[in-house]
Amino acid sequence: MIPVAFDYVRATSAAEALAALAEHGDEAKLMAGGHSLLPMMKLRLAAPAVVVDIGRITDLSYIRDGGDHVAIGALTRHRDIEISDLVRQHVPLLAAATGQVGDPQVRHRGTLGGALAHADTAADHPSVFLATGATVVVSGPNGQREITGPDLFSGFLESSLEPTEMITEIRVPKYTGAGWNFQKFNRRAQDWAIVGVSVQASSNGTQVALVNMHPTPVRATAVEEALASGADAATAAAQAAEGMEPSSDLNASVEYRQHLARVLTRRALQAAGIN
Repeated sequence: MIPVAFDYVRATSAAEALAALAEHGDEAKLMAGGHSLLPMMKLRLAAPAVVVDIGRITDLSYIRDGGDHVAIGALTRHRDIEISDLVRQHVPLLAAATGQVGDPQVRHRGTLGGALAHADTAADHPSVFLATGATVVVSGPNGQREITGPDLFSGFLESSLEPTEMITEIRVPKYTGAGWNFQKFNRRAQDWAIVGVSVQASSNGTQVALVNMHPTPVRATAVEEALASGADAATAAAQAAEGMEPSSDLNASVEYRQHLARVLTRRALQAAGIN
């Protein structure tokens, strides 16, 4: 399908992008890689009056050592994250999951900030964001603010970002724990996950987040609580579908997704060294 007519603005800096958002408000949408926004526009699920292209803002593409965290610019491409020695060393879960996103074309164009702002429960990165305890730095007309974990995701394909705000940086705490793992099940390598799971264990406990098991990206708190109470991996993983509201579609029924969540969570926990 062909999207409805829209105006196009190419921003060359974060300041220009924020100015365009301030001018047009919720009539405007940011576009970086375009792999999320353009399909929605073609299906008429999104019809912005103005598309603000931020894909050429080079100063928001970086991976830096932030001391106790790895700082990643919002417009950093997935491929750059996948092959980054800094990410592999300090946030191995993020590097591993990023290597399974889409296909090479998607990884060379898609951005981490875009993946998080899109807030798609079927995407891989939101689960990693939750499992690692990462935060996003958001810029807007009132300056900057930092959003943590579940506070970023407010509904189906909805985030807590204001229409005049944009993500400028992602801060992922350096991994110092004993185990991590990412699992997902899909029909083809480049497809969205039917179900997926991110696990990261540390001295403060184990964080588990699920892919495509709820209207929003979500942590599997029942699994985490079971582990904290001393349950083994199999017993804790049996709670993976508790409190979840998975959808039924052409790829899987609700019951099948619940089964996959339990199986993949058990595999991820055991691969992370939790038995």
